[in-house]
Amino acid sequence: MLPRLCSFLLISCLFISLANGRNIFEVSEVITNILNLINNSRSIDIKTCWMVDEQVELVKALNRKYILAKVEKKQKIFHDKSHRNWLLIDANCEDELKLLTKLSNIEFSKINIIAFINDTDLQKLQFSINSEFFYLIENLSSIKVKQAYRPSNGTSLVTENFGTWFKDQKIFIDHRKVKITSIRRKDFNLLQLNASLVTTNNVSQFNLDNYRDTHIDTITKLNYKLTNLVIEWLNASIAYSFVDTWGYKNNKTKEWNGMIGELINNKSDIGASPLFLTSDRIDVIDYLICTSQTRSKFVFRSPKLSFTENVFVLPFHEDVWICLIISPFIAALFLYFSLFTEWKSNIGIIKPSLNDSFFTLYCAITQQGIVQVPKAYGSRLIMYISFTAFMFLYASYSANIVALLQSPSNKIQTLTDLLNSRLEFGVDDTVFNHFYFKHADENVRREIYLNKIRNKDGGENFYNMSEGIGRVRDGHFAFHMEVGVGYKFVSEIFQEDEKCGLQEIQYLQVIDPFYALRKKSPYKEHFKIGLLRLQENGLQARENARFYTKKPKCHSGNSNFVSVGMIDTRPAFLIFGYGLGSAMLLMLIERAYYRYFGEISVKNCVKKKS
Repeated sequence: MLPRLCSFLLISCLFISLANGRNIFEVSEVITNILNLINNSRSIDIKTCWMVDEQVELVKALNRKYILAKVEKKQKIFHDKSHRNWLLIDANCEDELKLLTKLSNIEFSKINIIAFINDTDLQKLQFSINSEFFYLIENLSSIKVKQAYRPSNGTSLVTENFGTWFKDQKIFIDHRKVKITSIRRKDFNLLQLNASLVTTNNVSQFNLDNYRDTHIDTITKLNYKLTNLVIEWLNASIAYSFVDTWGYKNNKTKEWNGMIGELINNKSDIGASPLFLTSDRIDVIDYLICTSQTRSKFVFRSPKLSFTENVFVLPFHEDVWICLIISPFIAALFLYFSLFTEWKSNIGIIKPSLNDSFFTLYCAITQQGIVQVPKAYGSRLIMYISFTAFMFLYASYSANIVALLQSPSNKIQTLTDLLNSRLEFGVDDTVFNHFYFKHADENVRREIYLNKIRNKDGGENFYNMSEGIGRVRDGHFAFHMEVGVGYKFVSEIFQEDEKCGLQEIQYLQVIDPFYALRKKSPYKEHFKIGLLRLQENGLQARENARFYTKKPKCHSGNSNFVSVGMIDTRPAFLIFGYGLGSAMLLMLIERAYYRYFGEISVKNCVKKKS
């Protein structure tokens, strides 16, 4: 019994050893409960001026709780870039207090701190609104845990009751009514935030609160509404500044202009005009969520099938065409031998020729008459069969041609197809379209800009929305536009049948635009949660529906009459033209032949007579 009692007393003495008057066991229990409630790490650094034995006992006590603890001796506070690590610090020690007072509000947001500190020193620290700073207040019966933060630089310190460790009951009570820090601290008490808006038309600044001219600066007006809803939820105030571009990097000066420039230079806290997510922007701003579900694409009316294909060869399969070429020759040979046999037996019949037989079968193909009617039943049967067979083929061909002339083409499905088509191109005259088209480096996209957008005289095919949509309606024109805005014009201008067959092809290699904040902004979680709440409650969808128009549905189908144009009949006229040209050429050859050889024949006859 005596050895066990001595061991128990020794362990008890170790746990009851005091660190500046504090019980190591109780300190370890408080730390363990804080980490368990926050639930984002199981490791902590210890930076105090306590005795070495006391620090070692605290490390051992925490290790028994499966918390990785180590004593940090360097006079510097480290923070992990991948996650917020924990630090236990005693600000009653002179060196440790100096370290805390040197930390900026941004540095306070990168690390979770549990501290022993008095009220006077606490007022000196520069917290941010997302700081996770816990300080302990001990009395005879309990250890209270409080949190401290500041809504922004220069504002008064705000404290929260986190929980209490009761020494007698050895239990920790959580006092938080709301567990998520950013929701618990959502009352900004009318703190003013600065936001940057992109407007390409100065009139837009006066139409932000109404729904006039929704096709101008649409994405800015939409997100102005959403931003105000989040500001109202945070009980904050806001001041807007206006710029004319989202922001692009100058390769020479390495500086950013526009909205991104204001965010980098701390002139704005919020980028209230969503922008595309690109690799060079990720390092300088923080993206939140997508608030505007719209994309920019090439939109065009599907051209007729005759615009991309020769419809006169489409009615029949390749095998049928081969049969149509071979069968008349075979039938002509049979007809020739039948007529030849008939001529042999009937001397009154003109001697048949192979050329006439072929011409007769050609008349059968085109459903025309013939000059000479055969007398023999065999020849007549060949003619009956040929005319009947080719009549069915002629009817099938004609019916297919009628359908094909009114059919839209589905051949243009990719950017490469669009580049190789005969369509004309145009682009909506916006800032980001100018930038992305001129700086395209992918081969197909570069070719589209050089060969389709930029003209030989140096001009560029950038049009305003109404002009571009008007040209799309005229046909054979592809217009790159923000589809949610462009379809508003389509709904107003197009006839019902013209809304059918609209095609879209993605050009920009970016996803939907994202809402953005200043890099490492302390308000990131507040705005992310606020915007997600708008999304969950349907307010975002409501505003999107007010500003953006969906693709019009086709109700008339192909029921309307489609007139045949010159493009549709071009192959037929080419055949007609080539045929006339060939006939004239043959006529000239024949005239030259008979003029030359005819004179020789006449001279020979004269010589024989003489």
